[in-house]
Amino acid sequence: MSLRTRVHALRPSNVVHQTRVVGKASIRTKDVDDVIHQNDEEPGAIAEGGGGGLQKRLKANDLIGFGIGIVIGTGIFTLTGVQAKNAAGPGIVISFLVAGVVAALAAVCYAELAAAVPTAGSSYTYAYTTIGEIFAWIIAWDLILEFALGSAVVARGWSGYLQDMFDLPTRWFGEDAVVNVGAVFIVLVVGVVATIGIRESKIVTNALVLIKVAVCIFVIVVGAFYVKAANFSPFIPPSQDGKDLSELKQPLWQWITGADPTAFGVAGMLSAAAVVFFAYSGFEAVANLGEETEKPGRDMPRGLIGTLAICTVLYALVCLVLTGMVNYTEISEGAPISNAFTVVGLDWANVLVNIAAIAGLTSVLLVEIVALGRIGFAVSRDGLIPKGVGEIHPRFHTPARFSIGVTIFIAVLAAVIPLDALAEMVSIGTLFALFVVAIAVIVLRRTKPTMKRPFRVPQVPIVPILAAVLCVALMTNLATETWLRFIVWFAAGILIYALYGFRHSKLRRRA
Repeated sequence: MSLRTRVHALRPSNVVHQTRVVGKASIRTKDVDDVIHQNDEEPGAIAEGGGGGLQKRLKANDLIGFGIGIVIGTGIFTLTGVQAKNAAGPGIVISFLVAGVVAALAAVCYAELAAAVPTAGSSYTYAYTTIGEIFAWIIAWDLILEFALGSAVVARGWSGYLQDMFDLPTRWFGEDAVVNVGAVFIVLVVGVVATIGIRESKIVTNALVLIKVAVCIFVIVVGAFYVKAANFSPFIPPSQDGKDLSELKQPLWQWITGADPTAFGVAGMLSAAAVVFFAYSGFEAVANLGEETEKPGRDMPRGLIGTLAICTVLYALVCLVLTGMVNYTEISEGAPISNAFTVVGLDWANVLVNIAAIAGLTSVLLVEIVALGRIGFAVSRDGLIPKGVGEIHPRFHTPARFSIGVTIFIAVLAAVIPLDALAEMVSIGTLFALFVVAIAVIVLRRTKPTMKRPFRVPQVPIVPILAAVLCVALMTNLATETWLRFIVWFAAGILIYALYGFRHSKLRRRA
C-alpha cells in the first residue's frame, strides 16, 4: 500500500465510514430459522471429523432435575445465614420471595424463547437473533463470568462442608487453606463427569437432587417442631445506621442518590433480595440444554417453570423454619442450617444436613460446568472463538475441549482465591442476562410475529417489561464495587471481541 493510500485511509471522513461499517457489522443479527436448523444443515460444521451435533436425550423431568440441581445449593446453605443476620432478619423469607418473583417472570420469558428457539447458548443465541452480534458476545462473556465464578464459590463451599463433616485438616480444606485441595478435587471429578456425556451427567444429577430435596423436606418438617414465635419478632427489623460501610460497599442506588447507608428495614430486605438472587442463578442453564431435549416445545417451559416453582417453595419454607428456630442475631453465617439444629439440641441432624449440603453443592457444580460447555459450543460454532475449542467429541458427544478448559480454569480459581466477595458478581451477571432475555421477547414478537411459539408469554409487552424493570431494580441494590468489577469484566470482553470475534465471525463472512 502506498503512502498516499495510507494517508487517504486515515482521513477523518474515511475513519468515520470504517467505524460505521464495523458498527453495522457488529449489530448484524442471525435469522431465527437459521438458528433452529443450523445443526440439521451443518451436522459436522464445528470441526471436520468431529462428532457433529448434540444428542437429544433429555425429557421434562430431566430438565427439572438439572434445574433443581443447579439452583438449590450455595444460596440456601450459606446465604440464608449471612443475609438474615446482617441485612434482613426473619424478613429474609420475603427477600427470597421477591427474588423468586423476579426469577419467575424472567423464566416465563426464557420459556417462550427456549421453546421456540431450542439451542445451546440460551440468552446468547436469543440476543444474536434480536439485538445483534456484539450484544450476543457480551451476554456469552457475562454467562461465562456467572458460571465460572459461581462454580469456584460452590467448590470452596463444598470443601468447607466436607472439612466440617469429617474434621479434615484446615491446611487443605475450607476457607483457611492456602491451597484448597478439596475444592480442586471436586472440580476435577465433576469436570470429568460433565465431559464424559450428558447421559452420565443427568444420572448423577438426578440422584443428588433426590438426596438434597429429601433433606430439605426433613429440615422443614422436623425443624417446624422447634420454631418459636418470639424469634419472628420483629419480622422486619428496624433500619440501623450503616455508616461503617464504605461507599464501594453500599448499594448502587444509595451511592447515586447520596442516601445514608442502612442495614435492615425495607432497604435491607431489598438489598438482601438482590444478593440472594444468587440462590436462583443458574436456572437459565436449563435453556442451554434445548438442543439435547427430545421435545423442547413442550418440555423446556415445564423444565424452567417447574424448577423455579419447586425451588421457591423450598427456599421460603426453609428460611421460615431457620429464622423460627434461632433468633436472627444468633444465626451462624458459615453453616446456618446445621448450626440451627445444634442450637435446639439435635446434633445428630448435622450429619443429614451436611450430606444434603455436599450433595447439593456437587450437583450445582456439575450443572454449571455442563452449561459452560454448551455456551462454548454455541460461541465457537458462530466463529467468535476458535472453532476447535468447541468441537464436539465423537465418542462423548460433548464439547470436551471447552469443558476441560473451563474445568482447569475453575480449579485454579477455587484453589487459591477466596470468592466470598465475588458472590454478588454471579447475581449481577444473571440479572443482566435475564434483562436481555426479557427485551428479546418483545423484539422477536415485532420482528417475527408469525414464528411458531409452542409457549407464549402472556400480556406482552407488560410481563417482559416488568421482568426487565425488576431485574434492573435488583441490580441497583448490589454493591457499587460489584458494578465496578462487572464493568471491568465487560470491557475485557469487548477487547476480546474486537481482537478476534469480529474478524472471525461466520455471520460477517457470509455477508
